[in-house]
Amino acid sequence: MTSRRLPLASAAVVVVGALALSGCTGDSSGGDGDGTRMTLWHNSTTGPGVEFWETTVADFEEANPGVTIEIQSIQNEDLDGKLQTALNSGDAPDIFLQRGGGKMAAMVKAGQLKDLTDAISGAAADEIPDAAYSANSLDDKIYAMPVAVLPGGLFYSQDLFDQAGITETPTTIDELETATEALEAAGIDPVALGAKDAWPAAHWYYWFALRECSSDTLAKAADEMNFDDECWVRAGEDLQDFAATEPFNSGFLTTTAQQGAASSAGLIANHQAGMELMGAWNPGVIGSLTPDQKPLPDLSWFPFPEVEGGEGEPGSMMGGVDGYSCSVDAPDACVDFLNYLGTSDVQTAYYKAFNAPPVNTVAQEAVTEPYLQKILEAYNAAPYASQWLDTVYGQNVGNALNVAVVNMLAGQGGPEDIVAAVKDAAAKA
Repeated sequence: MTSRRLPLASAAVVVVGALALSGCTGDSSGGDGDGTRMTLWHNSTTGPGVEFWETTVADFEEANPGVTIEIQSIQNEDLDGKLQTALNSGDAPDIFLQRGGGKMAAMVKAGQLKDLTDAISGAAADEIPDAAYSANSLDDKIYAMPVAVLPGGLFYSQDLFDQAGITETPTTIDELETATEALEAAGIDPVALGAKDAWPAAHWYYWFALRECSSDTLAKAADEMNFDDECWVRAGEDLQDFAATEPFNSGFLTTTAQQGAASSAGLIANHQAGMELMGAWNPGVIGSLTPDQKPLPDLSWFPFPEVEGGEGEPGSMMGGVDGYSCSVDAPDACVDFLNYLGTSDVQTAYYKAFNAPPVNTVAQEAVTEPYLQKILEAYNAAPYASQWLDTVYGQNVGNALNVAVVNMLAGQGGPEDIVAAVKDAAAKA
């Protein structure tokens, strides 16, 4: 079997149960199936996602007699906080969702993750490109198995765009504002936004920053926590100007992103809003919230528009590569399970369950949805790609950024206050 060793990747750049929350670390027995017990934390709480993990775990247990994996399903917005508490208390789950970036770097610094570099083998080594692993690597070492590439952009209802007379998707901010005006004139909320969860609102700032700031500036911010460039203020001004056109759904400040029909994803699923800025996990979330809990037939996608005069390279993309890590004391069977997640059959099942692009190149051949094909095409052609900024900067600085963006949208601050909040949080990190 082959193993994989990768070069250092910048933290800023990429190419994506019933168990109690305490006392959940698996025993130290090896991966030979002799009474090995492990715990798995994921962020799927409904529908096909939950079924995927149940089936995947059951199949792995059947193929590895004596191995038992107990599954904990945690709401996405609660996962990071609960995971950090578990890691810091020494009661970490054996297998858990890894977002990468500064969040992963903090775990590595604290000695909380198992080094997977020389343990990745089989299809996981042969059929997953290095770029996917780079998002989960630090200092030449791999700390998570990538499972999905999740770049962002605007997901929209083709039926509602047709109803509003929009024949071309926007490529500039001016064109985006024209589209929102057309949707509003047709009696449709133009943009769904779940600002109650903070990060969906902050995504708008992230994208404006990607368009306004050069790649060197973005890398400097990630490496040095330097936010002195005026592009950071300009990004806030861009968002402030766009928000002043009132494109978002009524009550967006108290709307959740992914929980129920009244969430921003639910508004798209039920044709109550025209579009939503989100990552490539969104089709699966939307599909779980349609009346028949099936994929939205008229769902489509376009990249975030360009900003005139911005220093960002046109076509640059933002998004993450979701992966799964093993805690440092997890048994050897944890690594076996991660290699299993990287196989084409499991990756194809992941794609079908989550309606999200898999990282395994063989499994990618099964992707048929035009919007996912467009996402992969845009991502593969991007001259530069960044992870989500709150992931890049780590939990404390990232949370400060997200909250500051929401405060500005609520009229409780301005673009300069966003930068000030980030600088203050970085100084305390």
